[in-house]
Amino acid sequence: MLWGDACGYVWGRKGEQIPIPVLNQKERQTYYGVIHYFTKEFILKPYDKGDGLNTVDFIQCLRDQFRGSRLLFIWDGASYHKCTKTQDYLNEINKGLEQEQWPVECLLFAPNAPDQNPVEDVWLQIKNHIRKNFMECDTFSQVKSLFESFGSGKAFDFSKMNM
Repeated sequence: MLWGDACGYVWGRKGEQIPIPVLNQKERQTYYGVIHYFTKEFILKPYDKGDGLNTVDFIQCLRDQFRGSRLLFIWDGASYHKCTKTQDYLNEINKGLEQEQWPVECLLFAPNAPDQNPVEDVWLQIKNHIRKNFMECDTFSQVKSLFESFGSGKAFDFSKMNM
């Protein structure tokens, strides 16, 4: 998420754009998010960037949260989902086990297919919520707080989750 996601322009009189100043477009926050398939709850965690180290940390946090459960991630083709660090971690925790016993299994959506990924719909709903309420936010910290309070723990249900 970028600070600019919450700001931009509005329309005034017919055909007239009214610019809204964006103070610092370089402020950013990376979020990892998953939808719990059975409860539809969205689980959100902020990170400084998307990379293999943070992907491994996010998987581990979910393993801790759902201790004893097998986890299946169906995710997009982000480079950090497929990178060596992530793959090494998955190979280590699944080592020596039959696939049906793996504690964590990961499948990929088809390449370039955001229309298959319900998390993309969650991101869009959260960003639209921010856009509707950005006037309440004077700082990027407030935008992040709004993002997290609207998205985290909320149940989302999209038809594509049943594909």
